Amino acid sequence: MHNDLCLHCGSNTVDRKQLALVRTPKPTETWFPIPHAALLSQVEGMLNRSGLEIVNQAHALGHDGNRYFGLLEVRSGDQPDDFGLIVGVRNSHDMSFPAGLVLGSRVFVCDNLSFSGEIRIARKHTKFIERDLPQLVEVAVGRLPDQRQKQEVRFLAYKQSEVTDGEAHDLLIQALDTQVIPVTKIPDALNEWRNPRHQEFREGKTAWRFFNALTETLKGGLDRLPRRTQALHGILDTHCGLLTADPKGAAVPQEAAFAQAV
Repeated sequence: MHNDLCLHCGSNTVDRKQLALVRTPKPTETWFPIPHAALLSQVEGMLNRSGLEIVNQAHALGHDGNRYFGLLEVRSGDQPDDFGLIVGVRNSHDMSFPAGLVLGSRVFVCDNLSFSGEIRIARKHTKFIERDLPQLVEVAVGRLPDQRQKQEVRFLAYKQSEVTDGEAHDLLIQALDTQVIPVTKIPDALNEWRNPRHQEFREGKTAWRFFNALTETLKGGLDRLPRRTQALHGILDTHCGLLTADPKGAAVPQEAAFAQAV
């Protein structure tokens, strides 16, 4: 098993027993919070029933226990040696965000996390959340195998796509414009691109090297990481030919490119 998951956030890391002790607020006429531990158990059960083994996990609480974020690393049969699939689970007791889950990945050598958002689900804490959430989770989990294959294709394309220094600078400006990275982190990202701290990224200048330069720089802000890395994937997928722009200028998947690379 690879090293334990690291949350890289300002929240307090907790174990399952501590998570179960968090008090769930009483519902109101329009707001029906659910226990953090109950949501986690529901997701775990659905993953196990789908034949996905949970091989690693980490959990954190923030804002006096009112905000929860968990990471579940899952495995099903063979998988790449350099990254694993992550299911992110989140819930809140302060109305800050809805219950939901999102697909992500972890690069083993550096423990960098990213989220693609391709099967992201979310459900507001309204009256029928307990009735509707199991079905939403089941649908999302059912799509995991397909998304795992797409993630393998994506990362292979990143590794095969060369990036010049000039292109890296342009990509970094795109990342700044789309709020992937704050301006204060630009020097760190540039340094990580020019002199990667991990030996595995020092050979060849590719989209894979750029991707890990930015995800390394983004460590420490898990609450905003899903949105930021979803945007980062969009930028690099376009650079690698996995996305194209429609007539209105929006990025859309190139299914043929994904299929050809499999």
